Amino acid sequence: MEHLTVKNFATEKGQKMSLPGAEFTVKEIVPGNEVTKLHANFVEIPPGQAAYSYHWHETNEEVFYIIQGIASVRTAEGNKILHAGDAITFPAGPEGAHQIRNASDTEKLIYLDCGAESALEIAHMPDVDKVLVLGPHMQGMTNDVNN
Repeated sequence: MEHLTVKNFATEKGQKMSLPGAEFTVKEIVPGNEVTKLHANFVEIPPGQAAYSYHWHETNEEVFYIIQGIASVRTAEGNKILHAGDAITFPAGPEGAHQIRNASDTEKLIYLDCGAESALEIAHMPDVDKVLVLGPHMQGMTNDVNN
């Protein structure tokens, strides 16, 4: 980050993402082209939807802080229900596997997603047998896991 930034989830425009079983909007706090050590995004999930696939990171740690709504977070330890004001941490490695879903039928889920950023990151998505490789010169490639 090269400068101080103030952003509000209610006024920021975001990028809508649609993946199989997941629909959500990402509102960057730290723009992707400025991320060097820390990412920070507001994420909004409509009722009944999820953000991203169930996954874990080899290097990066993450923290989610629930701003609004009810979250059902799938973890390696089982599902956890979180409410506004709750935070959850995800260590690097399989024990930090996670996926967040909006548990409400009527209310939008809004959370703050913060985490470390490494020069090279590998995210494992065991449900779809894929890995996501991210680096400074990659746009994000997925490959089948051949173990």
